[in-house]
Amino acid sequence: MAPRFYNTLTGRIEPFEPLEPGHARIYSCGPTVYDRAHVGNFRTFVWEDLLRRFLKFRGYRVTQVMNVTDVDDRTIRAAIESGMTLEEVTRPVEAQFFEDWKTLGLEPMEHHPRATEHVDTMIALVRRLEERGLTYERDGSVYFAISRSPEYGRLARLDPEGARAAGRVEGDEEYSKEDPRDFVLWKGGERGEESVAVWDSPWGLGRPGWHLECSAMSMEYLGESFDIHTGGVDNIFPHHTNEMAQSEGATGRPLARYWLHAEHLLVDGGKMSKSLGNYYTIPDLLDRGYRPSAIRYLLLSAHYRTQLNFTLPGLNTAERALERLAEFGRRLLDQVAGEPSPSPGVEGGSHPIAILADQARAAFRDAMDEDLSASDALAAIFTFVREANRELDAAPGGPRAGEVEAALAVLQDFDAVFGVLSLRETEVSPDDPAVRAWVEGRIAARDEARAARDYERADAIRREVEERGFRLEDTPDGTRWKATTSGLPT
Repeated sequence: MAPRFYNTLTGRIEPFEPLEPGHARIYSCGPTVYDRAHVGNFRTFVWEDLLRRFLKFRGYRVTQVMNVTDVDDRTIRAAIESGMTLEEVTRPVEAQFFEDWKTLGLEPMEHHPRATEHVDTMIALVRRLEERGLTYERDGSVYFAISRSPEYGRLARLDPEGARAAGRVEGDEEYSKEDPRDFVLWKGGERGEESVAVWDSPWGLGRPGWHLECSAMSMEYLGESFDIHTGGVDNIFPHHTNEMAQSEGATGRPLARYWLHAEHLLVDGGKMSKSLGNYYTIPDLLDRGYRPSAIRYLLLSAHYRTQLNFTLPGLNTAERALERLAEFGRRLLDQVAGEPSPSPGVEGGSHPIAILADQARAAFRDAMDEDLSASDALAAIFTFVREANRELDAAPGGPRAGEVEAALAVLQDFDAVFGVLSLRETEVSPDDPAVRAWVEGRIAARDEARAARDYERADAIRREVEERGFRLEDTPDGTRWKATTSGLPT
């Protein structure tokens, strides 16, 4: 049975049937590199990594493209205000993005094109739209005429007559349009941007519109029609709506067969805001002592089409869940080291832990097949861990041959998709100066609390340290510490 995904375009969960059997081609809207991405942005990026990993786990070859938006209103404004070139503004932010990407264990995609390197392709796309009579030019700018596109807005379920906010949403108020619904394809004219972002075109000097960028790059790398287009729900309108209209207007073909969108991230039950003190980048969370694997786990713990409430206590819960999985992995490896009892003539698959492993693998796959139901998939894995631990406790001579290997294979299959245990293996080192500084700082705070006889606070600090994956040992020479590791082979 094929995986099934909720298609925003149709409003239904549908079997995944790629255009080319066995090959999934995906376009994912990438970052706009004017400022460092925050944890809300990474909710979508980490989910897209889950989608990618799961399709590979199910045997598909994946070709995925994620653009880098390095020219738009925000990047230009940042360059003008700082007195730097566009590249001087965007390249460091792009580097930070991919640093955070790697920190959270996201796989590299096949293509990460920059918008500024594909302007010729964008100009060619506008010319195709001109030839089809879907544009008009005014004062050096070129617009898409929504009134000439009868199916405009179907992705967002908009009546074209009701889409009059499109121009205002994307900040095109200063452009002169025939209809306020229309959106700009090529931004021309004298606008004070000539020093940082300008290209020659058939309509004069100017630059591409944001929507145009994704259409041009997705079709250049994936073809005029591809399988899956992803992004956050905030992309549905106007960005993906306009992207669909101009792409399909130029080609006469569907741009993507499946449109998948992730819901918003809440922080402490509300919108993330610097003024509220709940605005987090990945380095912010690392500085607080949280592990990348816990951040990744929490971001993946809820279904992608439901809002996720991201909290610092939630990260502690994620850390405990990961430690439970890691402890199970260690226990299994200890059984391997102890040479589990053989059972001559009997395959491991006929024994309790192996049967549980088969059931867990099927439940995990079924959950992920049904629109990437991560919470149900996690429930299947933790049910397996609980029941397998019970069997290990009850087996007087240890597990039989094949059972440990079957159990380890379940963890390895799980991690091939979720990517949290292998990430955990790489992240904790007593030699890491940041790790050492944080743990030793908490030990010093605990010592102060104990000296002041504030044992409740001292115990709370100890629990905090242990929740982050470090074990404290009080000795006559002071408190020693060490990091716990999962021990799961990768």
